[in-house]
Amino acid sequence: MPEQHSIFLISGTNRPASNTIRITREIERHYCEAGVAVELYSLESLPPELFVPAAYRQKPPAFVQIQEKVYAAAGLHLVVPEYNGSFPGALKYFIDMLKFPESFEHKPVAFVGVASGEWGGLRAVEQMQMVFGYRNAHIFPNRIFVNSVLSKMDSAGKLTDPDLNDRFAKQVRGFAEFAGLFVRKPRS
Repeated sequence: MPEQHSIFLISGTNRPASNTIRITREIERHYCEAGVAVELYSLESLPPELFVPAAYRQKPPAFVQIQEKVYAAAGLHLVVPEYNGSFPGALKYFIDMLKFPESFEHKPVAFVGVASGEWGGLRAVEQMQMVFGYRNAHIFPNRIFVNSVLSKMDSAGKLTDPDLNDRFAKQVRGFAEFAGLFVRKPRS
């Protein structure tokens, strides 16, 4: 298995131009500012050939590359939108297509929930945690829920909520440490 030295940051919907990808890019920015290697992957990029029934037996070469990135990641950071009281079907399909059990076995995983509603994707994240718990992932306890997502960004998709910005910075640093990539400096 390759050396694990980066975070694989997943935007959990294949919906084009989603609020989820905008929030994911803000989290990516925090990793870059913290000096932590990160690779952003949006489910918008799932290879279309993954959706043919034969893909269950033989994964398409483009998806094999994604599988290798999951293996190589020190941790997975998922940004999960809430659709109809749960997480998107495309995200579950992505998970189902990854090798079992080794894809998430003892893999550090962090979550951010995104929703237009009041609870900020809480249901979607809690359901997703059950899936990752079943797959023996190590779940980072500092979750963030972005409620009323449109009120937290400007028209260009940039974060305008300073409290949320600070919470993302704290989660990113904490998760990088949890995944073994970043050690906090002692306070003076």
